[in-house]
Amino acid sequence: MSENTTNSSSTPDLMQLRIAHEEFINHLKELNRSTSTILAYGKDIEQLIDYVEATHQIEFAHQVEPDHLNEFKEHLSKHDYTAKSISRKINSIKTFFRYIVAETDLDHNPADKVTHPKYETKPPRILTPLEYRALRDAARGDVRTSAIIELLLQTGIRIGELAQLTVGNVQENQLVIPPYESQPGRTVPLNEAAKEAIERYLETRKNVKPEDCMFVTKNNRALLVRNIRTSINRYFRLAGIENAKVNDLRHTWIAHHLAGGASLVYISKLAGHKRLSTTEKYLNYIKDKLNSSSHRLREL
Repeated sequence: MSENTTNSSSTPDLMQLRIAHEEFINHLKELNRSTSTILAYGKDIEQLIDYVEATHQIEFAHQVEPDHLNEFKEHLSKHDYTAKSISRKINSIKTFFRYIVAETDLDHNPADKVTHPKYETKPPRILTPLEYRALRDAARGDVRTSAIIELLLQTGIRIGELAQLTVGNVQENQLVIPPYESQPGRTVPLNEAAKEAIERYLETRKNVKPEDCMFVTKNNRALLVRNIRTSINRYFRLAGIENAKVNDLRHTWIAHHLAGGASLVYISKLAGHKRLSTTEKYLNYIKDKLNSSSHRLREL
């Protein structure tokens, strides 16, 4: 066993990168970060560690220098990673090393002066009425997916929130969304289109109880996020809607209601945004379509 390995447990500034990686992931879990965030951070840091181990035989945190991180950034660029993807990885790396500095005696942060590549943020994909009606038509023969599309389109909830719903979360004219990972619970009004779609779907199931999952497979197992995404992407293709993703139904709900005059604060609350500024960004994409302020939500 090497001297460095022997001292790694007693000398904090000699923390092994892979041990730091494990502890960092546990730290994110303790902070109740979302599963997708933890997964992304974990993969980004693992990719960095693999790189510095292979190219510089670096094993410990104190051995990492800014030049190594900049080399890694160039390595990603040469392997066709987009500027946006590289920027996300740098953000993960900066967060990782801030954690190491806070938890150890490391006297420098090699990620401090690593810069993000510049890139242009694309506006959210907002479906036109013609497009979301075409999506509805394409899925009309699939009662379950039709209900999923209608619920996403009429409530703006996240796909992860939808996957967690139980039958009992539908209560008269509202949808009760339980807390989901780092997101607090909330209620969203249910309009007639959403209620009718849910009722049609539940009619296809037998002996449904309030605690049962809302959307299930043919084997009565909870429908997973990836299953939902695959199904809706299929109907996007059948409807001839290009460059659209499941989350665009949420973008569409937010944008169309703001354009229809709904209150910014009200929509932010219903969408479950933690910051009003997140909702405000949509105003840049619909500023030519705004009507007078109103709390009334119309059906899409």
